[in-house]
Amino acid sequence: MTDTSPTKPMNIVVGIATSGRREVLRDTLAQIDRQQRRPDRILICPAAGDDVDWDHAAGLAVPAERVTGPKGLTAQRNAILDAAGDADLIVFLDDDYLPAERFLAETERLFRENPDVVGATGLLLADGIRGPGIERPEALAILAGDTAPENGKLSSVEITHGCNMAFRMAAIRRAGARFDENLPLYGWHEDVDFSGQLAGWGRIVHSTALRGVHCGVKRGRNSGLRFGYSQIANPVYVIRKGTMRWPRGVRFLFGNVAANLIGSLGPQGQVDRRGRLKGNLVALLDLLRGRLDPRRILTLG
Repeated sequence: MTDTSPTKPMNIVVGIATSGRREVLRDTLAQIDRQQRRPDRILICPAAGDDVDWDHAAGLAVPAERVTGPKGLTAQRNAILDAAGDADLIVFLDDDYLPAERFLAETERLFRENPDVVGATGLLLADGIRGPGIERPEALAILAGDTAPENGKLSSVEITHGCNMAFRMAAIRRAGARFDENLPLYGWHEDVDFSGQLAGWGRIVHSTALRGVHCGVKRGRNSGLRFGYSQIANPVYVIRKGTMRWPRGVRFLFGNVAANLIGSLGPQGQVDRRGRLKGNLVALLDLLRGRLDPRRILTLG
């Protein structure tokens, strides 16, 4: 399906919030530089200045721009939103997500041909978050071996995947949508909440034409205890806020606790299941006491 409309190209901004993964981010920027349809701007908001190789970032075909903001995924993404200016589309990528070379071209086509779509997320060819992670050579081999369909399949969904999500800026402005900074550090369910804020303004879709690999790099991640607390506190918070339906949230809660319980019985590898389970239990106790708060991870060890 080809777009034959005479309208001018969309203004596309790629935004990346990053923390402690300088070399990983460099790989992601190199892959963005290979896009058949390059972004109009690349905005990077680092937790610290040395999280980015700025010499490399400045040498890209579209030089990356530095955005300053408070530390924490949600705050950093809000800083990027504020800096996006008159963009038509904002594409948020994790610093360890490698998009296929037609990712941005297909993103532009999707939004142009579907004016009712306000948010989109793509197909993960592989996701290292579920294991030890995927190194760059393997990720590039996966991308090189992928044969994308001529026409991707579009389906309506409730949420976007935080590692790759694109939004229509006009809808964000109308909805007054922001990433909720009550979800600190790595956010966790910030994508669910943000998508929920836009749900009443148009369709949110999954497209098999938007393809990439989420490396799931473990460097730069937080303690198992903190993450385990967030696995309980953040879904409960988002459910109470009304941006996620409770059946989905309950599935997340029980699924996380079950995975951590089973994983804690064996050897601990890249994923600290015992720490996560402890965090789950601390959060459940706080829930019973009526003091559950996502921000408590800032004081946990």
